[in-house]
Amino acid sequence: MPDSPSEPYRPRAPYMRVRDALIADIEAGRYGPGDRIPSESELCATHGVAPMTARRAVRDLQARGMVYTEWGRGSFVVDPAEEDRTGEGDQGDA
Repeated sequence: MPDSPSEPYRPRAPYMRVRDALIADIEAGRYGPGDRIPSESELCATHGVAPMTARRAVRDLQARGMVYTEWGRGSFVVDPAEEDRTGEGDQGDA
């Protein structure tokens, strides 16, 4: 039994590994605001995953507000200054 409660034996879905690698790259500054992240085919080649797996990882980043996708152009890192696109910060003015 491991001494650490970090759950080292917990299975990780392949999309989570791709997503976590992209998050680490964004947090490390490898991809900055407005930078294009690797394409689906690049993620497949780099991480050895299927296209649906790469797509799911990017969709998860979209749901977290970390990237946005432009059809035919790719997915780009969101500028943290523009992250609140939902208007939630304006609730006190109503």
